[in-house]
Formats: sequence, C-alpha cells, structure tokens
Amino acid sequence: MQDIDVIKQVYSCLNRADVDGMMKLLDANILRKEDEDFPGAGTYRGHAEMRPHIIKGTSSWAEGACEPIEFFTNGNKVVVTVHVHVRLKNETNWIDAKIADGFVVKDGLVTEFHTFGSKEKAFKWAAISANT
Repeated sequence: MQDIDVIKQVYSCLNRADVDGMMKLLDANILRKEDEDFPGAGTYRGHAEMRPHIIKGTSSWAEGACEPIEFFTNGNKVVVTVHVHVRLKNETNWIDAKIADGFVVKDGLVTEFHTFGSKEKAFKWAAISANT
C-alpha cells in the first residue's frame, strides 16, 4: 500500500470514529504532536497514549469530518491540507477551517502524525518549498 493510501485510510477511520481501525494503521511507537492552537495540543507517544487521544477528539464531534484536500511529499514526509468541517456536541455552530497535517509512513504504518495551524508551518516541518 502506498503512503498516501495509508494516510487516506487514517482520515477515513477518524471520520467514522473507528479507533480500532485507526490503531491498526499506526506504528506501536507512533509520535503524535498537535500544535498549541488546537484543543488536543500536546505530544502523544505510542498506542497507550494515542488511543485515548483519538477517543477524546472524535467523541467531542456531533457530526462532520476532516477531509484531506492535497498531498505534498518530500522524502519520507507527507503534508496534507485538510478541510475541517465539524460541529461539536452541545454546539450549534460549525467549525470550518483549513489546517495541515504532517505524516511519516514506514512499512505501511504511520510513525509520525503532526497537526499544524497552517500549511506554511507544515511545509517548514517537511522542508517543502512554499512555491510547491
């Protein structure tokens, strides 16, 4: 399976709140970093920290999805621009935002998963030219 296909499956699992399915796509030593601008800000390592992080995030959604838009690669790093359109439980307003995620995939498993507030931050992490 190609790296981008693995990443598309991650979003599919996330949008279905399929925690078990998502965990199967993550390396046992996954490194997850979420920028300070996000509710789940912090660093999470391994399945033991990742599972509750995913559950907490997806259980706060009433409806909606995070849809990947574009994929950019540099070596083993992949940056994905994402359209976030979700409504949280007990809220009437929708969150409608564009963010960027960064991934490293090795042997068909995600070893790193980063969330950035902007494509520019993600491109810097992945050493991708802004002119891409």
